[in-house]
Amino acid sequence: MKTTLEKRLRRHRRIRMKITGTSKRPRLAVFRSNRFIYAQLIDDVKRQTLASTDDKTLVEKKAIKDQAFAKVNRANLAGQALAKLALAKKIKQVTFDRGGYRFTGRVKALAEGARAGGLEF
Repeated sequence: MKTTLEKRLRRHRRIRMKITGTSKRPRLAVFRSNRFIYAQLIDDVKRQTLASTDDKTLVEKKAIKDQAFAKVNRANLAGQALAKLALAKKIKQVTFDRGGYRFTGRVKALAEGARAGGLEF
């Protein structure tokens, strides 16, 4: 039997064979830990991270007042923050990389927040 992590990594590798990010349309990569969610815009051609954010820094900067604030809502705010960073760098279109996670819960909330912030994917 494979563990949940092994299954996720296998799905992630399979997805990564199909999608890439460029400087005009970077890859929005998502990593979800038990407590926080992280997102970054990656140019795979140059192998460079263009922008990144997470709900952990939003909590530290007091943008989110309570760390116990619902994780789904924090993910949505992280998506909006990433969209703001991307638009400042004149990036409007991205390719979404869910990182092998199911497109539900926090991953979906981050995507919806990024869309609400002005990103297209």
